Amino acid sequence: MIKRALLSVYDKTGIIEFAKELVKFNVEIISTGGTYKLLKENNIAVKSVEEVTGFPEVLNGRVKTLHPDIFGGILSDRSNPVHLKEMKEHSITPIDLVVVNLYPFEKTIADKNVSVADAIEQIDIGGVTLIRAAGKNYKDVNVLVSPDQYKEFSDKLNSTKNNIPFDYSQKLAQKAFQTTSNYDNSISKYFLRLIPDDPTDSTNSTNSTNLTNLTNSTNSTNLRYGENPHQKAILIKENFDEIFEILHGKELSYNNILDTDAAYNLISEFENENPACAIIKHGNPSGVAVSDTLISAYAKAFETDTLSPFGGIIILNRKIDFKTSLDIDKLFSEIILAPDFDEDALELLKKKKNRRLLKFKFLKEKFEFRKITGGVLYQDKNNYEVSKDDLKFVTKRKATAEETEDMLFAFKVVKHTKSNAIVFVKDKRTLAIGGGQPSRIDSTKIAVTKAKEFKQDLKNSVAASDAFFPFADGLIEIAKAGATAIIQPGGSVRDDEVIKAAEEFDIAMAFTNIRHFKH
Repeated sequence: MIKRALLSVYDKTGIIEFAKELVKFNVEIISTGGTYKLLKENNIAVKSVEEVTGFPEVLNGRVKTLHPDIFGGILSDRSNPVHLKEMKEHSITPIDLVVVNLYPFEKTIADKNVSVADAIEQIDIGGVTLIRAAGKNYKDVNVLVSPDQYKEFSDKLNSTKNNIPFDYSQKLAQKAFQTTSNYDNSISKYFLRLIPDDPTDSTNSTNSTNLTNLTNSTNSTNLRYGENPHQKAILIKENFDEIFEILHGKELSYNNILDTDAAYNLISEFENENPACAIIKHGNPSGVAVSDTLISAYAKAFETDTLSPFGGIIILNRKIDFKTSLDIDKLFSEIILAPDFDEDALELLKKKKNRRLLKFKFLKEKFEFRKITGGVLYQDKNNYEVSKDDLKFVTKRKATAEETEDMLFAFKVVKHTKSNAIVFVKDKRTLAIGGGQPSRIDSTKIAVTKAKEFKQDLKNSVAASDAFFPFADGLIEIAKAGATAIIQPGGSVRDDEVIKAAEEFDIAMAFTNIRHFKH
């Protein structure tokens, strides 16, 4: 229940009407500077922060709210006996609602003629600190950071009779931290512009200038570092926030984002299929499965390789239910992604603070870029979906219906495995995966070795290759492992040798004429 609110806003749009809504519920209002003056002029009962702290605003308003009577009131845990005892000892009264919007730093620096001194004066300190404190203690405190939120919050006050739901408070906290993050990011970008290039270091000068230009001209987020701690990095967003929503956990790292992208692209192959799960480690799938239930899909994906998933990424194509979350929770994973989470599943998975939880929307992209030395590569995204109509059987034996389904499944997985890639599948689940090797035969041997290590029986399985077999040796290794059908693009000058080997082992082999290199 909200009994006491702190209102301190730069943009005073709607603040009078909102304060009147609070008064209806007998909420005590405390305020600062211009906000206090405006509320007083409109006959709204309000107490100044000075009255609460017994200390005036100083340093031309740079210090207003930074006082234990204010931050103790916001940060106190109402369920902690020690906090309650200290609150009583120091006569600190709880604050249940913080309404703050920040100095217009971005608007100020948009003026090309603005001085550095004027820009710095628009860096809000107290406001950001209030928002972060209230966001941290969202269990007991609600926080609003924009006039756009006043109506919805007033409606909640009325509909719940001043008993704001926990999940709504949590939602407000997320918005609060997003606001302070964006605000700090703007300030960081501004300071990057102020840093002169080092004329003695041509490499760093060029890189620093490029990084500055990118952060100043795009919707970007500074990352802690890149692939390694000595590398600077940023995330340049296009519609990233439209596709992904971070529900829990610390910020994503550069490598987290790369793995998330790999996981998302793979699970997108199964958007409209039965429950599916993929586990990603360092950009490669360690296991993929489709099944009748989500918990079964996860179990089968995990069984492919029970070591690699540790510290990896788990992604599913359906909303995660509580039963599935119980199994997933047993494994240490960096990130779990799903289109949605049941409330009890989300609550359980949030208990591990270092785990990131992300919701996502399926959205097809049409092209992709990659920076290279001296330029940028552009290409259409590999969105081609191979179907039964694309299969051209080049052996006397044709695949059964079940084998054909597995071949198409395997070809979806091999598409998202680093080249040279070989994937063994049975019953729409991966049995072994080999990829990222200089030769296809090496990838095949790795897959077969891993199958033995994790006791996966490759007898009567099917295999997929992302590109043609340059020699028959790779196919022979697959046949000896127990596969009865192979899907591959075809197109080698030695296709006849490969087909002959397939015939000798009575293997059904289909060409697709579609290659799936992933470099």
